Amino acid sequence: MNFIWLLVHFLPSIGFVLALALLSHILRERRPPTSTLAWLMAIIFIPYLGVPFYLIFGGRKMLSKAGTKPKLSPDESNPCCNSCVGNAYLFEPGEGIFPASANNRITFLPEGKQAFQTILNLIENAQHSVYIATFILGKDETGSAIINTLAKKASKGIEICLLLDALGSVKISRKFLLPFLEAGGRVAFFMPMIHWPFRGRANLRNHRKVIICDNQTAVIGGMNLALEYMGPQDSTNRWRDLSLQVRGPVIDHLTDIFRSDWKFASKAPLNDHSTVGRASNPDTRGITQLVASGPDVHRDSLRNAILTEIFRAKRRIWIVTPYFVPDELVLEALCIAVYRNVDVSIITPKKSNHRLADLVREGYLTRVQEAGASVWLFEPSMLHAKSILIDDTLAMAGSANMDMRSILLNYEIALCMYDSDEIGQLESWMLDLKKDCSARKQPLRHSIGLIESVGRLFAPLL
Repeated sequence: MNFIWLLVHFLPSIGFVLALALLSHILRERRPPTSTLAWLMAIIFIPYLGVPFYLIFGGRKMLSKAGTKPKLSPDESNPCCNSCVGNAYLFEPGEGIFPASANNRITFLPEGKQAFQTILNLIENAQHSVYIATFILGKDETGSAIINTLAKKASKGIEICLLLDALGSVKISRKFLLPFLEAGGRVAFFMPMIHWPFRGRANLRNHRKVIICDNQTAVIGGMNLALEYMGPQDSTNRWRDLSLQVRGPVIDHLTDIFRSDWKFASKAPLNDHSTVGRASNPDTRGITQLVASGPDVHRDSLRNAILTEIFRAKRRIWIVTPYFVPDELVLEALCIAVYRNVDVSIITPKKSNHRLADLVREGYLTRVQEAGASVWLFEPSMLHAKSILIDDTLAMAGSANMDMRSILLNYEIALCMYDSDEIGQLESWMLDLKKDCSARKQPLRHSIGLIESVGRLFAPLL
């Protein structure tokens, strides 16, 4: 009898109080109106689902927990190089946006076999340290080869730190990592899925992909360490993706980001290899700049950077993305760019690996097409690359998709390149993609109405 009384009277009261607290929290958060409305409706109309779902997935920023991380802020003691001064297209350094640096060398890695071999070579030649952060580590031929190579280096006393996202690499067990761990390697899982209430957010994932060797060379981009993205052999079924090999001073900022994430996940600092010398180069080309965003950054630095470039664009905005579900501000900015006679072109897979994302994107693609943008559907396979080309002034590539999850929720990273060589290479790569694309036919307005309405309602929750 007491148990029934508890269910009927006490628990609903607790749920009501908790719902009120969450409603207040949602209204005070800085999030898009559509996202706010979606969560409010879920909590008010289906509280028994909405309340627990928000506790698990709803948070967007974790600034109190982020206080335990080294800040992703520019080093004011290391001002921008002289060659960068006067470049009107550079982003103003701030939290999450690092100062630009010159003398960087970028090598495009558009093929999975090429990227895989490059990564193995870098690991095998490492002399001091190897730092790896990835969303997905495959329990397959690719993942096994990387773990075995890391184990060999760790057994020789090289500092090896492997940072895995707890959701993306959920299939990875201690048994799979055992050779690496026994050799002295260190592993940390970012944001465990199971945690005490209010002590984490299962919705906020580390989507950054970074490999740093000896504080000298790095690989960043969209490729995870799994067979779908890269491997020892060419494959017709492999996804099309893009990573970049980077050398130069920008590595210091990449290491700062990894150091922050590693300390947050492992509660232990990295060894200091900052004294390791970097080969000097008198050339003042190779101007690059890093943008990092996520729950540990007060502002939405990546979204703000993208918006800035969309409004600056005078001639073209070319976007490659696996999923196209931007927030309303980015969507309207793209439409306004079209009205200014800017060539807005979006390249996305004809069918992605997420059917729901494909359904939701339809209304957004139709909206930009109605404004006059071009939409190209990549047909041969899944297209997983993420990049943006603005005029002849900026090439951007990294881990972030053009969707609300990447722009507003996940921990992401992007490399901005300002030199004509890199801009030309990204342009050529995008033009090659277009050869395997078909132009999207704009649906009739009445046929897309229901999909668009439902899709936009749930888009902020994806």
